[in-house]
Amino acid sequence: MGIREPLAEMGCGLPHALEVMGERWSFLILRAAFNGLCHFEEFSQELGIARNILSSRLTKLVENGVLARTPCEEDRRKIEYRLTEKGLGLLPAMLALRQWGERYVEDITPNLVLVDCRDGQPVQPITIRAQDGRELSWSELGWQTPDKIGQPVDRHDVTHVRSGFPSEAGDCR
Repeated sequence: MGIREPLAEMGCGLPHALEVMGERWSFLILRAAFNGLCHFEEFSQELGIARNILSSRLTKLVENGVLARTPCEEDRRKIEYRLTEKGLGLLPAMLALRQWGERYVEDITPNLVLVDCRDGQPVQPITIRAQDGRELSWSELGWQTPDKIGQPVDRHDVTHVRSGFPSEAGDCR
């Protein structure tokens, strides 16, 4: 089927993910939550975000199951926003975006490095891996319908697929 993915196919998770996370404040709130912030005032102070925008984004993240809104155990009048399993599932995407920014944006020198707690060594870059663990490049990827899983893919067979994904880097068929 090639690397082109029909965007009209609603089985694609990307439009749904962008509906939940598709703007910068949601990502920055999520980053803050991964760094241990959990109260409205903490998010507001750390991010410098307007209160109405913060409230709106937190509500959307809660409605979409990325954060859970619960009363604080120490003070039931306070509310905490905690990452859910669904929110924790965004960690690889968040790290991939951070690593991309550190690699391609000029004049960024990270003041913190993400390390493995066990040995204190930096984590490896987020990559795409095959079923057998091989790291895959763009040219080794292709889309396949579920009924044909396990069959090799010819990336150049795009006669029945139309989308915004180029079949080769720089090739805009």
